[in-house]
Amino acid sequence: MWFAVFSVGPLVAMFVIATLEWKGLIYEPHYTGTENIRHVLGDDVFLDALRNSAVQIAVVLPVMIPLAFMLGHHLSTRPRGYRVLSVLYFSPGLISISVTGMIFYGVLSPDGGANGLLRATGLDALTHSWLADPGTALPAVIAIDLWRGIGWTAVLFASRLSSVPGEVVEAARLDGAGTFRVMWQITFPMVKDYVRTLTMLQFLWTLFTSAALVLLLTKGGPGSSSTTLSYLVYEKAFAQSDLGYSQVVGVVLLLLGVVGMLLIHRLLRDRDPGEQTR
Repeated sequence: MWFAVFSVGPLVAMFVIATLEWKGLIYEPHYTGTENIRHVLGDDVFLDALRNSAVQIAVVLPVMIPLAFMLGHHLSTRPRGYRVLSVLYFSPGLISISVTGMIFYGVLSPDGGANGLLRATGLDALTHSWLADPGTALPAVIAIDLWRGIGWTAVLFASRLSSVPGEVVEAARLDGAGTFRVMWQITFPMVKDYVRTLTMLQFLWTLFTSAALVLLLTKGGPGSSSTTLSYLVYEKAFAQSDLGYSQVVGVVLLLLGVVGMLLIHRLLRDRDPGEQTR
């Protein structure tokens, strides 16, 4: 009953609302059929949001997962000060999104820390309005995503890698395997299922939760240059009171999430020996 009411129910409601013209709970909804779908698919803002979300995923996952795995592998070897490193890596993920937005709004504003550092080092020509330029607004959001996620994910990898049998790694080193070969050819295949799980979770996190950071830093602008699909759902539902439009975008997000999960699972699945031979 709990699952039906709080999981299946909202999912069904999303598809139903996508067929309505509805401004909110105090207004009377009107059935419009597929009109909202045609409106969304013909809207340039939606196409920009779709492109921006695709760019965000295409940059964040290939950068974050390998870097986090390498940092996690380093932590799992317990170097000097590894406890302090673990805390430092983990801390960005503990900072609330509102505080993160405030910090980076100050860092990236025209008179903020980034431009101040450039001026102090004599690189005045490189100063920039990072959040007000269509060419740098989305990259800035992506960079903050990476800052928040790499360390957190690295600590999770380190926790999993600590369970890898030490004798296996020692045997590989006795056979002449270097650090990178041990990392990618010995330990990576042994924890590939965990890599797949974390990649799926990070994919969903990036796809569905970028709205908060975009809202705090750019509000989707300039224009729609940093609008993502999750932010568009918020903007249409709460700022423009167009629930039908927002839920169509929500359906698109759901479908992209399912397709992305299946694709990641296929790319990172463990192949059986017979399949590898073929």
